[in-house]
Amino acid sequence: MWALYSWFRPLCVALFNSSIPWKYRWRLALLQPISLLTYSIGSFPYIFSRPFYVEHLPIFPKRSVRALVFKTPGTGKGRKLRPLHIEIHGGAFIGGLPESSAPFDERVAVETGAVVVSLTYRYAPEHPFPAGIDDIDATIGWIIKNSESRWGADSTLMTIGGFSAGGNLALAATQQPELQAPSPTALKASVTFYASIDLRIPPWEKPKPAKFPKTDPLAFLLPLFDSYPGPVRASHIEDPRMSPVIARGETLPPRMLMVIPAIDILVAEQQALAERLNAEQPGRVEVYAEPEGFHGYLEVPDAAVTKEVKDRAFDRAIKFLIDTYGMHGWTW
Repeated sequence: MWALYSWFRPLCVALFNSSIPWKYRWRLALLQPISLLTYSIGSFPYIFSRPFYVEHLPIFPKRSVRALVFKTPGTGKGRKLRPLHIEIHGGAFIGGLPESSAPFDERVAVETGAVVVSLTYRYAPEHPFPAGIDDIDATIGWIIKNSESRWGADSTLMTIGGFSAGGNLALAATQQPELQAPSPTALKASVTFYASIDLRIPPWEKPKPAKFPKTDPLAFLLPLFDSYPGPVRASHIEDPRMSPVIARGETLPPRMLMVIPAIDILVAEQQALAERLNAEQPGRVEVYAEPEGFHGYLEVPDAAVTKEVKDRAFDRAIKFLIDTYGMHGWTW
């Protein structure tokens, strides 16, 4: 039942949730075929064989959190427990499936030996800010307490990452004290891909880079894409849990990798964060720029973006994580 609803959620909300403003409902109805297409692309490779298993984590009294868990057989060296990597999928805060990042998550598990837990969260417009980050914070808190007994994973060697909206949530999660130094469960690094980290600005006001298309066929959806921060923007304009671009340097991971495609309205905000942090501490943030990449390019079929192009970004991210875990005594 959950899977069926998740695939048709945009249409269900549009038709039956009268508490949602009409400006969102009609856009959700038009989003439905796009959601079916993107969900199919993300899920089709795993119909018959999966590199992960699905768990429904008992985070809340009346609601669980669906997660994909990747754990490759083998034995590492240097530490008793495996590293733990938390992944958060994208979807403009209004949808998405963790399967969309499974190709990368599988590589992390296979090539680093880490246990990868890929999370879901509540979506706008039914659940605007801070629902998404509240879910992520609660889930990570639960994982910290249960990762060793459940998966043999070490919450004291934990990294985090995310794609698009998931990159926002990954960096927003760093605002929890238990993920900051000197806590033993402080995050050791983050890896984000085209992260949307400045929600102070609605998407239609963000600067367009030189190669950005003159026309955007999905521009009519921009108000829907703004439905997570939009209703509460004024009261959270200086909240780093909404806009991690303004987070204080000492609250963020000591090592960060940002994958930034050039053809994306999110370029400027990611560059701004990287430049600020590197000015404070040179070399803290690594930036991998893809000149011909566009938003979401790592999640489209190979026919649209070649595996070689995707692997350039993923190879860099895997090496970054291997180096991070190695700094803390883990080898695979």
